[in-house]
Amino acid sequence: MSGPALEVRGLVKSFTLHVQGGATLPVLTGVSLTVEAGECVVLADPSGAGKSTLLRSIYGNYLTRDGHVLIRHRERTVDMVGAPPRLVLDVRRHTLGYVSQFLRVIPRVPTEQVVAEVLRARGVEAGPALARARTMLERLAVPERLWSLSPVTFSGGEQQRVNVARVFVAEYPVLLLDEPTASLDVASRVAVVELIREARRSGAAVLAIVHDAQVRAEVATRVRTLTGREAA
Repeated sequence: MSGPALEVRGLVKSFTLHVQGGATLPVLTGVSLTVEAGECVVLADPSGAGKSTLLRSIYGNYLTRDGHVLIRHRERTVDMVGAPPRLVLDVRRHTLGYVSQFLRVIPRVPTEQVVAEVLRARGVEAGPALARARTMLERLAVPERLWSLSPVTFSGGEQQRVNVARVFVAEYPVLLLDEPTASLDVASRVAVVELIREARRSGAAVLAIVHDAQVRAEVATRVRTLTGREAA
């Protein structure tokens, strides 16, 4: 199937500030971009420019006022804007992975099951799913003594590694990464960088927010802004 793995066309998003008399705060004003398979596009805008809002809009967490988000999914193109909920969930389950800055999980579920559940939702049997989850946790240096515990009690860095593990274990064709190396130590950053590179080599299309200049230089094939300007 030809065409980009991810295409955003004229996306418009604003927020209504109800506590300030219903004032409207425009955030995204006609954002357009494409990400091809095997490419890692990094957004270089300053904090507060709307980068995280863009990723949440692409993932379908935010309703947008106008525009389109086209995802190559199961040999077809799906517009996440206006797609029925069941289709959005199918895209998330099989095609679109999202590493956010926050880990949201059901309390009391062991970490290894949190990671394995992504594969179980795709029909992978319990044994192989758990084995792959443990391999990914080991690779990201999450101590084995923590695997049977819920990640809700973990430190910020440990939670972020679990967040990364549950997305990269599934080998999604399209990845949205919101500061995937934030709050990580040097060794963990190196591991995440290598995971991003491997995903690209396997043909994944990656759209990322990375403020760390060194990490950005190591993973980006192209750096641009929300206005469409190519950045150095």
